[in-house]
Amino acid sequence: MALVTLIALEIVLGIDNIIFIAILVGRLPKEQRQKARILGLSLAMITRLLLLLSLFWIMKLTAPLFNVLGQDISGRDLILILGGLFLIGKSTLEIHHDIEEADESKPQDSLQSSAKKGFINVLIQIAILDIVFSLDSVITAVGMVSNIEIMMLAVIVAVGVMMIASKGISEFVENNPTIKILALAFLILVGVTLVAEGLNFHISKAYIYFAMAFSLGVESINIYIKKKRIAQKNQH
Repeated sequence: MALVTLIALEIVLGIDNIIFIAILVGRLPKEQRQKARILGLSLAMITRLLLLLSLFWIMKLTAPLFNVLGQDISGRDLILILGGLFLIGKSTLEIHHDIEEADESKPQDSLQSSAKKGFINVLIQIAILDIVFSLDSVITAVGMVSNIEIMMLAVIVAVGVMMIASKGISEFVENNPTIKILALAFLILVGVTLVAEGLNFHISKAYIYFAMAFSLGVESINIYIKKKRIAQKNQH
């Protein structure tokens, strides 16, 4: 039961990771996307396993380093704050990039001209956020289960499931621009949550996931209605 619960929790906690990877990978040429997805999620798995094997170091991260406005800031808090700020900044830039891309006067061959550089940049950005997302995931695992073998098995199974699901999620996000903007807004919310968590203000992720699920449901209905109207126009 502990293993099944932990696998389910690891998958839920990995949703933001999959979305982030899906959006970054969408900037690459089609032939590189699947490779980037697999490498990105493999990096996530390796990071989580290494963190699990460094439990003593993780426990030390909770010791206060300095004080800001009456709040003790530990190494873990610092990682969450910096990771959250990176996620907010990156998601905002992606939204800005998408709005600019809608302008037809912009060059459309920018992806091809920097394919190799783009691939390395994508992997670096995935690796940076993997550390933050993995830290959150591993701390949750440590709080739930005391057996390290169960934790490691749960991580491996969860990442395996994410690898299978990542292609479908990536293609869905890429084929629906409004869903992509929604996903980026979700990542900004996650970034704000990470910063708040780092400053010792706890915001339950359940609220964030519920808001995202509700918004996704509404947007799915809009997409369905739009496609139905297009199909009816084509028939006439």
